[in-house]
This record gives sequence, C-alpha cells and structure tokens, in this order.
Amino acid sequence: MKLEKMSIKYKLFFYLALFAAVMLVMLWFFQIVFLDDFYRQIKINNIKSSAETIEKNIDNEELNVLLDSLSRQNQTYIRVMLEDGTNVFSSDAAPDSLIHRMPGSELYDLYKKAEQNGGELLESRGTGEPRDPFLKEKYFQGPMSKGMGRIDESVIYVRTVQKADGSKVVLMLNSTITPVNATVDTLRVQLVYVTIITILLALGLALFVSKRISRPIIKINHSAKELAKGNYETTFEGRGYLEIAELNDTLNYAAKELSKVEGLRRELIANISHDLRTPLTMITGYGEVMRDLPGENTPENIQIIIDEARRLTTLVNDIMDISKFRSGTQSLTTERFNLTKSVEEILLRYNKLTEQDGYKLKFSSSGDAWVKADPVKISQVLYNLINNAITYTGPDKTVTIVQSNKGEHVKIEIIDSGEGIEEELLPLIWDRYYKADKAHKRAAIGTGLGLSIVKTILDMHRAEYGVISKNGQGSIFWFELKLDKEES
Repeated sequence: MKLEKMSIKYKLFFYLALFAAVMLVMLWFFQIVFLDDFYRQIKINNIKSSAETIEKNIDNEELNVLLDSLSRQNQTYIRVMLEDGTNVFSSDAAPDSLIHRMPGSELYDLYKKAEQNGGELLESRGTGEPRDPFLKEKYFQGPMSKGMGRIDESVIYVRTVQKADGSKVVLMLNSTITPVNATVDTLRVQLVYVTIITILLALGLALFVSKRISRPIIKINHSAKELAKGNYETTFEGRGYLEIAELNDTLNYAAKELSKVEGLRRELIANISHDLRTPLTMITGYGEVMRDLPGENTPENIQIIIDEARRLTTLVNDIMDISKFRSGTQSLTTERFNLTKSVEEILLRYNKLTEQDGYKLKFSSSGDAWVKADPVKISQVLYNLINNAITYTGPDKTVTIVQSNKGEHVKIEIIDSGEGIEEELLPLIWDRYYKADKAHKRAAIGTGLGLSIVKTILDMHRAEYGVISKNGQGSIFWFELKLDKEES
C-alpha cells in the first residue's frame, strides 16, 4: 500500500511507531555500541582538564594537596618533573601506572615529542598482558563476556608548563581505560526489558492517538461525501481539538450556504423557464392564428410577435451579462459623459410604454452632472432600475427619477409607488438568485434579472448604492457616482 493512499489513522500509527523505533535504536547505539568510545573520550577529557587545573596552580605552595586530590578523584597517576628529569611530585605508584614504570630515557622521549608537538602530547598504549591470558586460547565452552582476554588501554598525556620564574616543568598524567564489559552487559539486559516495555507502550499510545485524531476527520470526510452527493441537509459533527472544531463550523456554514444557493438556483431556473415559455407561447400562438385564420395577418399581431421576440433577446442578453460579470471577463471602458443627458435620452425610449399603457415617468434634476464612468454599463444600471420600478409600481403607474448633485457626488434615485419590500428582505434583493416576489410577477418590461446586473456594475465602479423600502410605501433604489469637475 502506497503511503499517500493510507488512511490518516494508519499514517499516524505508522509515524508514531517509527518514531519510537528510531528512539530505541538510538538508545541501543549510544548505550551499547558507542559506550566504550564515550567512556574513553570522557577519560581523556578528564586528564586534559586536570592538566589545565594543574597549570593554573603551578606556582601555588599547596600544589601537592591539589595533585593528590585530582589523582584520587579522577583515578589518574600524576608526575611533575623538571626538564632534566628531576622529580618534583609523584602520585602513589601502582602496577598499572606506565609513567612510574617507564625508564628515564623513555620519559625524556615523551617530553621531547611534546616539545615538538607544540607543548603537549597524547599517547595511547596497551598495559601489557591480557587480564585473562588463558581465555584467548579457547580452552573453555559456553558464553563468555566479549571483553575477556582484552588488553587494558593506558592513556598518557604530557604537557610542558612555564612557571612564574621562567623555568619549565613537565606534567605527565596517566590513566588506565578498563573495558566496561560488566556495565555493557548490565545495560544490555536492562535495555532488552526497556525496549519490550517501550514498544508495547508506543504501539498502544500510537493506536490510541491515531484513533483519537483520525476519528473526527473520518466523520467530516463522510459528511463531505454526502454533501458532494447533493445532500445539503448533512451536518458536520467532528470535534476533539481546535482546528477540527473550526473546520467543522466552516463546513456547516458552507453546507448551509450551498443549500440556500441551490434552492435559489432552482427557483431562478423555474423563473427563467417561465419567462422563456411565456413569449414563446405567445409567438407560437399568434403565428398559428395568422397562419390558420384569414384576416388575422395584421400589423398588431406581427408587432406582438416582434415584441415577444425582443423580450426573449433581452432575457438571453441579461443571462449572458450575469455570466460574464461573474466570470470576470467584463471590464470597464470609462469616459467623461453627461449623466443627466443620458437619463433623458433613456426616458425618451419609454415613450411607447407611456403612451400605450399609461405609465408616467417623471424626471427632475438639479442641473447637468458630468461623471467619469462606463456610459454603456451605467445605461444598463438605469434601464434595469427603471424596468424594475415599472414592474413593481402601484396602480397609479408612476415612476419618479430624481437626480441631485451633492458636493462631490451625484445621486440618482428611482422611486416607485408599489407595495414595498419587507425590511428583513432588503439585504437579499441584490442576490443573483433571489426574487422578493415569490409569485414571480412577470416584468412589464425587461427580464426581472436586472438587480443582480446593477449590483455587479456598481461594484465594478466602486459606487455607493442601496434601497429604501417599507411595506405598503413603495421603494427607492439609489446609487451615487463621483462628479467630474473638469470643465465641459
């Protein structure tokens, strides 16, 4: 099984078990394999440290006391001699002390080597015969310690030291490094038990931790699969630690939002299907009447077919605009233009609607307002807001457009006399899937998708916008653009 295809539970178990195994291997290496090397290095460091201490106190009258103390504590044999070989101090001699058994000529050779080596010398020698010489001939059977028959190692350290009066003395320190076989055997037995206990505890802990950590993740993964299948009622219940709790809350929020969006998407599809079906039905119906009944091929009937075809075109264009805006493929082409003239020109295009259906479009302004924006897209904003007002205005069929110049900004307000919008629904009306009128009132003009387009365009212009509405008092949709003070 490849590691990337393993469950997180088994991955955690594997990593924790691997960590425990590595730690045990390191423990065996340091306590058994490298113990002799560590012991030897520690003894050498002790000898050098003792030599440095003696050098610092070489002129002290109580030097003998210090030398005796160092010799006993560190199990080190010490000799202090003059350059001519005269003995100044010597610790108690012992059979395994090489510096006490060496002839004067050999001691002198060590001194000369130290001089040639910059004033210090470290040598390692065997002490002589093995501790158990007969064992090396393998006369006996059965398990024996690996150290049996080994020769002890003796370390000699030589350093030349200059006294305060300018004379030189030679420090010789000698220590025997005895194989630590008994210690190694003891540690080996202990480590066997420690290893067995540690492995059992590590496996148990790894299993417990891996299950504890992976359980909420597995639960969240299961719920996520349900969410991916379209089950938006699923809930995420992973708990255990902070990150999982935060992920759990985030996914629950995402599921709630996806559920809301899915419902609105279905409603939008139903609304668009209704908007598409109505003009298609009228086009088909009037076409069949004109085909089958003599005298029905009138300009009025043809105009109805044309109007419904245009309504279809407008609906398709609005859907395409929403898609382009959301995908980020639309960009602004800004230029300086007269917003007041633009509003007036747009209202002229509603003449037919006002003449035939009795709608009243009123416009008041506080003077020409020049802005720097995308004139085509601002026209879309005006068309959609006016269409929305015409669709939802009251029985008086009145829509009022007010332009007011305030400081550095111009404010456009589109006012209808309809039923208004409940206050808690106001933040939702800009949503591309939301429709305040659940009965899906057919737009008198336009498609009913305009507010989403308005929001996107005004966001692209970084303009302020909003709606003021109360039940039974109509609605005021407004937006503000920055005035361009450049002389026209």
